[in-house]
Amino acid sequence: MADTPQNDMMRMLSEFRMPMMPDLEALASSQRRNLEALSQANRVALEGAQAIARRHMEILQQGVAELTQSMQSLSLQDPQGAATRQAELMKGSYEKAVANMKELADLIQKSSEEALSVLNKRFAEAMDEIRALGPKT
Repeated sequence: MADTPQNDMMRMLSEFRMPMMPDLEALASSQRRNLEALSQANRVALEGAQAIARRHMEILQQGVAELTQSMQSLSLQDPQGAATRQAELMKGSYEKAVANMKELADLIQKSSEEALSVLNKRFAEAMDEIRALGPKT
């Protein structure tokens, strides 16, 4: 065959390789799983926030009940005994407040870790899916 412009063009077209088109179904499926993971992480975070709010309310209710009981018991004591008892109650209240704050902080951390774990797992899966879509060597 002679090298004519037409033959040159046909040869170039036959050698031209289109970049691999992604599998649109796999891409859509991957995006669906991304949204599902994000939705699940949001659910986990919301459930955690609700559990924290419930526990915080329980702590407040317990604190009010204990305060009421303490005030009643203080009013029945002589002034010196009441002062000593008040100091003991203050110390106990402080220790309990610190323990409650630690408990709430632990709940917040656990909830955050669970939500982040969902996202991290999906991210790792997405990276594997992207590798699988790439050119095979």
